[in-house]
Amino acid sequence: MSCEGFLLHICCAPCGGGCVERLKREENITPLLYYSNSNLCSKEEFDRRLESVRLLADFYGLRLEVDPYDHQAWLQAVAGLEQEPERGARCARCFAWNLARACQKAKELGAHFATTLTVSPMKNSKTIFAAAEGMENFTPWDFKKKEGYKLSCDIAARLGFYRQNFCGCEFSKPAEEKTKQ
Repeated sequence: MSCEGFLLHICCAPCGGGCVERLKREENITPLLYYSNSNLCSKEEFDRRLESVRLLADFYGLRLEVDPYDHQAWLQAVAGLEQEPERGARCARCFAWNLARACQKAKELGAHFATTLTVSPMKNSKTIFAAAEGMENFTPWDFKKKEGYKLSCDIAARLGFYRQNFCGCEFSKPAEEKTKQ
């Protein structure tokens, strides 16, 4: 299946590498990468992660589309959930928001889609799948399986991707990061 038939929502290159590798090797799918991350706390963080996503796309010879950064719209989508703990209701709403954008792009292309979010051990795949429930053409791939996270980490280290230490939104920043601001 070519990129015209399959879109992979990508949150960052460290997560994406193992997902792309598995899709290509196990499923013979060459995905279109769709970087949609308006949840990131700043345009600088968005651009820094995008730089590594571009390296990933180049390494695998993949087409990349970038959803324009719109943090204000994302903040409106999670309004009222700012104090929720990591992995709580805010994260579920964030997943739904990002996946809805990926779903819309997949519909435009007549494609199926999945997300790299499921590769992270910090993210609950069942919560991600629930957030995508009812979304047309969503494929519930749990990329954590078959040592997917380890594969992603190995590829990220080999290719020198920028590796962040939090999901990206200002509400998930580690305490030491918040005190630097």
